[in-house]
Amino acid sequence: MLLTITELLNPAQLSKIQDILAGSSFVDGKLTAGLAAARVKHNQELGPDPERQRLLTRIVMASLGQHPTFRFGALPCKVAELIFARYTPGMAYGDHVDDPIMGSSGPRFRSDVSMTLFLNPPESYEGGELVVRTAFGEHRIKLPAGDAVIYPSSSLHRVAEVRSGERLVALTWIQSYVRDPAQRELLYELNLARERLLADAPGQEATAYVDRSYANLVRMWSDL
Repeated sequence: MLLTITELLNPAQLSKIQDILAGSSFVDGKLTAGLAAARVKHNQELGPDPERQRLLTRIVMASLGQHPTFRFGALPCKVAELIFARYTPGMAYGDHVDDPIMGSSGPRFRSDVSMTLFLNPPESYEGGELVVRTAFGEHRIKLPAGDAVIYPSSSLHRVAEVRSGERLVALTWIQSYVRDPAQRELLYELNLARERLLADAPGQEATAYVDRSYANLVRMWSDL
């Protein structure tokens, strides 16, 4: 399941992040890649800078944890430290799946859901689409600044070559309470129906059935 998180960041938040990144140093992205990914990864990432990282993370996480699409689509248990990546002309990231276990410098956790947050307007660079392969073909994703996409970390995906301009994104990985992507998709859709019923017909017997079923499926499938 691919889900778009619209307007995760507002213009003021985006402007602040762009200002911070404009004065930052970037390093070779291969430094954070596994053995397989390093062969196809060609980008740059924010260099070690605890103060800048803290400021950037605070801005993003203040919105991410409150966004309903993220909360009910990812069912987050643990969220990795954000990586801020830059692609300039000629840079790309070939086909890969994300590492199954994350957290080399801290607590280890399983990556179930990947997230790409777009930080600059799509018209400011050519190419640079996130291409996710699914059973229904390839999906090419290039969203407005401030929007994000989440997708299963097990998906084969790549970043198309940037032909001009600069692509800025933030990346993170999530261990979900529900590790199976098909179960997460079912719960997400069931919750959409549940919320509509709770708003429109809170006293109906059918609403109580759906509400109870959602809660008990989360309980049944939670990996805790």
